[in-house]
This record gives sequence, structure tokens and C-alpha cells, in this order.
Amino acid sequence: MENKSMAAFQQADAAPNTSGASATAGNLTATLRRKIYTWHRTIGLVTIIPVIFWCLSGLMHPFLSHWFKPTIAREFMPPKVLEKTQITLSLQEVLTKNKVADFKNFRIIAFNGQTFYQVKGIDGYLRYFHAATGELLQDGDKKYAEFMARYFLDDQTSAATSITVQKQFDQQYKYVNRYLPVWKVSFDRPDGMDVYVETASGRLGTFNTTSRKAFLWVFDNFHNWSFLGNITNNTWRITIMVLLLGVILASAVTGIVIYGLFWDRFKKLSSTNEKKGIRKYHRQIGIATAFITLTFTFSGAFHATRKLEPNVLPEMIYEPAILTRELATASLALDVDWERLHNLSIVRKSKHDYFQAFYLPNDDEPAQTIYLDAADGKVWENGNIAYAKFLGKKFLAVLSGATSMTAACCEEMGDVQSSGVDQDATLLKAEVVPKFESREYGFVFKRLPVVRLQYDTPDDLALYVETATSRLAASIDATDRIEGYSFAIFHKFLLMDWAGKNVRDSMMLLSAFGVLTVSVLGVLVFLKRA
Repeated sequence: MENKSMAAFQQADAAPNTSGASATAGNLTATLRRKIYTWHRTIGLVTIIPVIFWCLSGLMHPFLSHWFKPTIAREFMPPKVLEKTQITLSLQEVLTKNKVADFKNFRIIAFNGQTFYQVKGIDGYLRYFHAATGELLQDGDKKYAEFMARYFLDDQTSAATSITVQKQFDQQYKYVNRYLPVWKVSFDRPDGMDVYVETASGRLGTFNTTSRKAFLWVFDNFHNWSFLGNITNNTWRITIMVLLLGVILASAVTGIVIYGLFWDRFKKLSSTNEKKGIRKYHRQIGIATAFITLTFTFSGAFHATRKLEPNVLPEMIYEPAILTRELATASLALDVDWERLHNLSIVRKSKHDYFQAFYLPNDDEPAQTIYLDAADGKVWENGNIAYAKFLGKKFLAVLSGATSMTAACCEEMGDVQSSGVDQDATLLKAEVVPKFESREYGFVFKRLPVVRLQYDTPDDLALYVETATSRLAASIDATDRIEGYSFAIFHKFLLMDWAGKNVRDSMMLLSAFGVLTVSVLGVLVFLKRA
């Protein structure tokens, strides 16, 4: 059958030429057309399996992340005003009683009708001390994790089958969830629910039912090709994916050339041989989905290449040691508004400690974070922005390669001195970001509120700093923005959000199904000719 096709091609290209030069040019054109046609068929066959993998797993995504997404009773633990009557001992008194000479941070939490100081030790572990007696709660972090999981589930009866600490991302708890370390709490329920919670901030990481676990496995292996990473490494996984996406791109381009630039010749071929059926539909649907194929593959490849860069965000947390003996002002002696106060924490800037007081909004004032000097209790004016700028310098030094995060946290070093272009970047603007925005800091980054620091650099670098945890929530430059926009627009169809998620996801499904149909029809055409 293939020979017939080639013969028909030659027939359609044959034309009497009186000029030798014209005949040569015509032969070259015909040869080029035949080669393009052969390349299109060959590379189409090479990529049929990857296309099936990517399209089918892509088709699953809207169903299991939107239309049939598992639900949970609560996704947030709203902050509540602290019960001052339950806090009879100051932080210093509790730490001194338990012989804690230094620590990284603390906050106050309430669960099971009691209030505790949650103290992060130098070893990184969270310990819980009763705010009224100072007694250590044994297995406090584990108990609080179970309390949180049951709160989010609104389930106080199902048995917890396992409660384990997770310090790395894996197939069931992906990097998109951002928080680490977390506790994984599994329950004996018909839906096989696993709940991941970050006890250090009281936030829900994610939750997985049996169906969602299966979807995650399929998507991770057939869309992200994690099995390649398990066999080799991440660099090889990304390289192979990008190469195959490049081949798919070439297949789409050759198809456009064949049915676009040489359309007049193919019309002759079709009318001569009365090509109908599978081949006809392959051509028509191929032309209809050509742009979608190009945008899917380009945005996917661009997105994948960004995964080659090492991910340093999980390590970007500023946690210097704080000495108990240097806290001259007792936490209970602070001049705070207890009617709005929902938590306390502590930070260090240039060997100087400040208590962070977190206020809930009321009718007159918005939510606020106030900084009070741990030495004399005085308010640090505009402390949240000033502290974010300080953290920005630390993170910028690490990102530029001038120092490590461990060194940046070493107070004996003092402030890291700028020495490179990136470190010396001028800060243009600092502003609080209270909610997610589609422009560049979307819900995928998880952390709020943050302070956006815009720097005067060639790549327009912006750092998003969560001052409540002293973490870098995101580092975004010009390339990140371009990649983010291309992936959002061409891969996830976010430009259609105005029509609603149902319409957007339906269009994405239809497009992916069209690309899959073209590939399958192409294989059927080949098999019919074979």
C-alpha cells in the first residue's frame, strides 16, 4: 500500500518540462515532498506511545482534579484569639523550667481544651509545653498531628492506622503541596483516607483517598514519567521527555507542511486516488488540531526544562539560634492587644530578637503582624516590611551562590555582605501580598500572606517572603514568568477561566482527545498500508 502511495505521489508530481533546469527543480521539489511525507510517517510512529501516555493521563486530570475531586470537611484551621487565662507561664519561664538554653522558634497552639507552647528546638523537632504548668507533653507533635487530621476530616471515630513523619516529597505527596516536614495520618475508612498536615503552621498539606492515590500513580508515571527517574535520574527523565516532545513537535510541523504548503498537490492525489475514510479524517482532524499540538508540546517541553534546575526552596528558611537568657522581656509582659492576638512567635535580625504578634482583623483594622523588641518591648515600626527586606538579603546571597543557608543563619557571621551582581541588586519595591493572584503568585505556592520584593536585575527578579515562618515562598524571574504564562495559557487553558472551569476543562479535554485521535488514526493508516 505504501508503494501505491509513493507511486501516486510521483504521478501527481509528474509534469512535462521543456527546460532542463525546470525539470531539475521539479524533481528536487518532488523529492523533498516525498521525504517530508516519509519523515512525518516515521516520527509519528516513534511518538505514538508517548502521545497516548500524555493524552490519556491528561484527559484524566480534569475528571479527578475538578469534576470528581475528593472532598474534605475542612481545608483550613481558622485562627482564634488566644485564651489568656490558660497562659499563666511566660515563654522564658517554661524554657527555663525545662532547661532549654536555646531554640529556633515557638508559637502558641490550643487543642483538646488546653494551650501549649510549641517550641522548635535546635534539632528541628517540635516539643509541646503546657502553658499553665510548663510540663512537657509526651509525643506532643504526633498527638497534635492526629488532632489536626481529625479536625480537617471532621471525624473523631475512625481509627488511625498509622501516623508517620514525612520529610521528603514522593508519589503520593508531590512537591506541589510545598510543606515539609509533614505528618501523614492514615485512617481506617472506606475511602482509605490519608491526611497530610504541617504541625509547625497548623496547615493542611493535602488529602488522598484510594481513588486519588490511583490517579496520582497514573499521572506520575504516564504524564511525568517518574518511572524513568527511578530507573535513571531526573536529568535523564527530563532529557528523554524533551527529546520526545521535540519529535512530536516535528511530526506536527511536517504534517502542517504536507497539508498546508503542499495542499494543492495533495488535492490532486486525493481526487486521483479517491482517498477516503481513515486517511481523510486523519488529515482533517490533524489540520484542526495542529495549533493545539504545537502549543501542548512546546509548553510541556518548556515546563519540563525548568525542572532541570535544582529546587532550593525547601531549604530556604532562616532559623538562627535564639538564646533563652537573652529574652529580657517576658512574653506575657508584652504590650499586646489580647482581644485580637491569635499567636506569638519570635525572629532574630542582626543578633537582635523580636516577638511577632499576629492580630486578627476587626471592624476597624485589618489583620496585622506587630514586632516587639524582646529586650525592651518597644514596637519595631514597619517591622514586617523591614524584616522581609532583611530576609531578602539573606535569600539573595544564597541564590547568588555567595553563601549557604546554614552560613546565612550563623549569627556569628553577622549580615551577609554582598559581593556579586545578584547580591547587590537594588530593591525597587516591597509590598504585602495578602491573597493569591493569577499574575505570577498563584495558589500553587500555598503560602500567605507574603511580602513581594522586586529587585532591579536584568531578569526582573522578585522574591516572595513569608515572614511568619521566615521562609522564601517563591523566587520568580523573567524566564519563570514566561514559562508560567505559556504553561497556564497553552497547557492548562487558563485564559478561558472567564467562561468557568467546566467550559475550560471541557475545551482542554476536547483538544487532548483531538490530538490523541489524530495519532491513533495515523497508526491505523500505516497499518492499513502495511
